[in-house]
Amino acid sequence: KGAEHSPEILGMWRAIKRRGIQSDEVPWCAAFVGACLERAGIRSSRFESAASYLTWGMRLDGPCHGCIVIFSRNGGGHVGFVVGLDPDGRLLVLGGNQGDEVSVKAFPRDRVTGYRWPVDVAINSQPLEIARADMSRSEA
Repeated sequence: KGAEHSPEILGMWRAIKRRGIQSDEVPWCAAFVGACLERAGIRSSRFESAASYLTWGMRLDGPCHGCIVIFSRNGGGHVGFVVGLDPDGRLLVLGGNQGDEVSVKAFPRDRVTGYRWPVDVAINSQPLEIARADMSRSEA
């Protein structure tokens, strides 16, 4: 937070080829996911919308470690990477713009609109680990 735009977030916009976005006030969860993919050599959706991941890659029937998960929320969507489960079965998600930071937060599964995996990458069969994280209260 602050008066200046975060150079890290602006770098995420550049990584997904959205150089025209020069603000960290634009919801940046999709920029975080996209930048992670692009920096790993995997083409992202290259779009600023969380919903753009609903047609990206290949569809999964359920979560696996490292998959992209897309959520509904009031006013839009949210996107991040599944990294585990909490003891109550909620998804633990590594994401950007979760409380204005990159963090791991718990999300209820009833908000999930899709799970996706990169085409031509072997699906991770590692089981989801059980851990604790705070519930997400603010994301975009």
